[in-house]
Amino acid sequence: MAEPILEVCGLVKHYPLTRGVLFKKQVGSVKAVDGVDFTLAAGETLGIVGESGCGKSTVARLLCNLERPTAGEIRYRGEDITKLSGRALKAVRRNIQMVFQDPYTSLNPRMTVGDIIGEPYEIHPEAAPKGDRRRRVQELLDVVGLNPEYVNRYPHQFSGGQRQRIGIARGLALRPEIIVADEPVSALDVSVQAQVINLMERLQREFELSYVFIAHDLSIVRHISDRVGVMYLGRIVETGTDEQIYEYATHPYTQALLSAVPVPDPEAREHRRRIILTGDVPSPTNIPSGCRFRTRCFKARERCALEVPALEVPPVFRCTPGPAAHDSACLFASTEPV
Repeated sequence: MAEPILEVCGLVKHYPLTRGVLFKKQVGSVKAVDGVDFTLAAGETLGIVGESGCGKSTVARLLCNLERPTAGEIRYRGEDITKLSGRALKAVRRNIQMVFQDPYTSLNPRMTVGDIIGEPYEIHPEAAPKGDRRRRVQELLDVVGLNPEYVNRYPHQFSGGQRQRIGIARGLALRPEIIVADEPVSALDVSVQAQVINLMERLQREFELSYVFIAHDLSIVRHISDRVGVMYLGRIVETGTDEQIYEYATHPYTQALLSAVPVPDPEAREHRRRIILTGDVPSPTNIPSGCRFRTRCFKARERCALEVPALEVPPVFRCTPGPAAHDSACLFASTEPV
């Protein structure tokens, strides 16, 4: 594996819950992200999947320094960016850009497409001379598959897929090394999703980009990702290559997610095992003791309430190298057909 350009260690983000008006008192906290670790290599795509509310979008905002973490480190090329500010932080932000989920609300409706894509050059004037910016913007529009003459149009004059292409062009303006894509295709039609995913794959090759691709659609994540991390209630519970996660899942939560993916073949659908989880997702203000998935797990035992499972290769697979030998935060990890 190539040298990582991004390392996340023990990332934590807690939002305080307060009571009172004049004299506010903290009575608890929402543990949106509660200890996330992963690495990202140059030219790699890391997919992060999980159900709504598991903390995926919070991780995206923390990586781009749009929010400050409560604890933990985010190292970009060996430097902890959580401790940076001022010019140093501004220089790092040039290399880590974000593509947002909603292609309409992420664009200013009062600005033209040319102004939206060219705005990064106003913040980082050293990236492009002032007289050359319009040409740069037109080149970016052409790169993402839009007519360069659209520079004077407004966001409401475009479809959803075209707006997301504008958002991608804005993210590419400063030639970053890393793009954090927070569910970039979830608001688009299926046919448009395929076009945007193919565009992102082409841009990754042309611009030598690394992606952190966040989504809840498992099929899309498998198509574009080199490695996949599965999140549940603020933590990554399983991580590995796409083959390891999709063919040899060992964590019961990952197995339940895979069993819920629709299968177009009626015969295959009849012969697969459907795992239905019981209960609701616990509140992030009151996380269960031990394994946080134990309240819904079909493998849960008494030991699960006492021990916090580490994200590591399960002991049962350590002596047998193979696709099942990947990190999984489960005390009773096993491969089961789904």
